[in-house]
Amino acid sequence: MDQDQLHRWVSEISAKYFHISFNDKVSFNSRLRTTGGRYIPSQRKIELNPKYLHELGEEAMEGIIKHELCHYHLHIQGKGYQHRDPEFRELLKKTGSPRFCSPLPSNQKKQTIHSYRCKQCGQVYNRKRKIDVKRYRCGHCRGKLEKQ
Repeated sequence: MDQDQLHRWVSEISAKYFHISFNDKVSFNSRLRTTGGRYIPSQRKIELNPKYLHELGEEAMEGIIKHELCHYHLHIQGKGYQHRDPEFRELLKKTGSPRFCSPLPSNQKKQTIHSYRCKQCGQVYNRKRKIDVKRYRCGHCRGKLEKQ
């Protein structure tokens, strides 16, 4: 999707849900990591994360665009456009925009569980972090631990 198509898409969403035209800048920013998009009030510009379009599809991206348009239109009208403002929350509900975007599947880390067993009593310990078996002992019988 190029800049013209993106601007047309954002303009269509703005007209459909907000009944106001969108006349400012919108662009993809691949450097965004933890968010689907952002609105920069000083530049009146919306930046969107292209990874959300590629990984989660157009429906998720449309929700992100609606969320950023809530910021944009409230800022233009001089109302509270930040997440904590009641006008912003009310407009989110009215337009069916998500408050938060779902995490990207590519950023989800699979959590590994490290399992240790006592050599004497057989007690099993499951831990998220690795432990030094030379330094730590069993909490029940003080026996040596081994990695399973």
